[in-house]
Order: sequence, then structure tokens, then C-alpha cells
Amino acid sequence: MKEALIQKEVLILDGLCAGFPARRGEVRVLDHVSLSVPKGKITGLVGESGCGKSMTARAVMNLIRHPGRVTGGRILLEGRDLLSMRKKERRMLQGREMAMIFQDPMSSLNPVMKVGKQVDEAVLVHEHVTHAEAKRRTLEMLEAAGVPDPERRYHSYPHQLSGGLRQRIMIAMAMVCRPKLLIADEPTTALDVTVEAQILDLMKEMSAKGTAVLLISHNLGAIARVCDDVSVMYAGKIVEQADICTLFDRPRHPYTRGLLSAVSSLRDGSEVLSVIPGHVPNLARLPAGCSFSPRCSCRGKECMEKTPEMREISPGHRIRCLWEEPGKKPGEKELETEGLAAE
Repeated sequence: MKEALIQKEVLILDGLCAGFPARRGEVRVLDHVSLSVPKGKITGLVGESGCGKSMTARAVMNLIRHPGRVTGGRILLEGRDLLSMRKKERRMLQGREMAMIFQDPMSSLNPVMKVGKQVDEAVLVHEHVTHAEAKRRTLEMLEAAGVPDPERRYHSYPHQLSGGLRQRIMIAMAMVCRPKLLIADEPTTALDVTVEAQILDLMKEMSAKGTAVLLISHNLGAIARVCDDVSVMYAGKIVEQADICTLFDRPRHPYTRGLLSAVSSLRDGSEVLSVIPGHVPNLARLPAGCSFSPRCSCRGKECMEKTPEMREISPGHRIRCLWEEPGKKPGEKELETEGLAAE
């Protein structure tokens, strides 16, 4: 990997593999995942539940539960390989240089500890400051995260706050040490649209100040609103990567086209929701050839026999598909998604 690229990106996943031991070998949950998150940019990671999105985040944060483990590849944080570090050294980076917002703030916050003290703790663990300075920093970050009346909320317990406020507390906790990398795993799940918009706007503000953000979501509307680049994941593999406009306006992988088609049918007020037939395959029993072939309307005999590799079809646009013109049958019209990325 070129040294210039390593210096430019805050996070680089290079051929990352992870899995769980099984009776017949290993179940690979992440299969040579490669993506990057530049400084001051928001990179989206999308796909259905069970595709490996959250496992990717946990691999970066060293939070994969035993007996799962990373089995190959590299995780580079500003050029430093996290997988070659000692556990103590890597743990000290968590919260200070990289932080994560989890899906469910209620299960991530200590229910018997006031939220302000929990944010204080993040500062005290990583920086040599007084309790008074930690509180000042906490109140400042709570205000920046859009928490109304920070002083009063500082003394609240998690159960006394709404879902939106708890999520803002999690954001404040993640950002209070000003990390270089923020990973947000479904940060707007179960929130109403108004709060969702506020949280997404906050992430845009963070990235504008230099933070690299990896936004993991199945919500394509949220991805379209804030991301600069997008990686689409299916069955533990990245199947398409492009900048936000290219991916939404000119998707090429059949899976990406299927995801966007469902959104397009909702926008058009169609009475019949467009869906991708079938389900994400069991990772312990993946089909031969392309993992998406059993669900793909464009599949041919070759698709069920050969495993496609990632290839670049235009500058910055990469795809994992055997078709010469991926995702498009001869004579088929382009999927009409233009304008979605701007909404």
C-alpha cells in the first residue's frame, strides 16, 4: 500500500478477515474487507442486517467477543497497525484517538451512574486533568452535542432522559477527548426523524472540524444526506465502493441496485414495494461462486461457479461482479435514482 495513501487516510482496513471457530473449520464473518476513512470526511458502510457491518466496527475497536477473532489483514490508524500493538497500548487509543457510538445507548450507559460522571470518566481515564476541568469539558461537549440545559442533564440518570438525549450523551462521550476517528454504528436507530436529522447534522459538523467518521447504517436516506463515500457490504464482503453521487446515481452491482430500487419505489409512491428476493445467506454455508447469485435477477451460470474479485470500472468506482456491464442486462434501462443523493 502506498505510503502517501496511508498518510492521507485516518483509518485503512486492508484485507481485513474475522471469524468464529466451527466444527468444520472457521465461519468467516469478514472476508478481505478493504476500505478507508479520510480526515474530515464521512464514509458510509451499508447493507442488510447480518452482512458484517457491526463486526467491522467491533474489529476496529477490538470488541469482538470470544471466541470470535480477527484472522487476517491490517487495521491502520494513521499508518499504525492496530493488530500488531500490545493490548494495553491499543486500549489506550480507544476513547482518546478513536471512539464508537453504539446502536442502543441505554445498554451502553451505566444505569446507576449519572450521565455527566460517565462523560467525565472518559476524560479522566485518558488525560491528566482535575475533576473540575473534566466537568468543564463535559458540560462544553454536552452543549456542543445539542443537549439542552447541560448542567441539569449532567446530574440525570440514563432512564430520566429520552432516547434522543441518551444518544447525544453517547456522542458527547465519544467526542469529549476529540478523537481522530469516530465510528457510529446505527446511531439514529429508533429515533424520530427530527432527532435523526439533528444527530446527522452534528456528525457533519464534527467532520468539518477534521474528524474522520465511519457511519454504519441500513438507512440509505441518512447515508445519502451526510456521506462523502460509500461502501456496500454483502455476506461479509464489500461488493461496491464509490463516492456518494456515483453510487446513488449510477449503481452497478445488482445488490446495490436492489437496495436503491426499494427506496425509489417508496419515493415514487408505488403501491408495491420493490424488494430483493431471498435472505442474506448463512455465513457457515455460503453458496458457490458469487454469494449474491441465489438472489440476483442478473445471474448466469458463470456467477454460480466463479467467485468475483473487486475491480475498478471507473476512477474511484469499484465493484465485485462478473458481468462486463455489472447489474445491467442487455437492453435494460438505467435505474432511476438520480437526485436521491441530494435529498
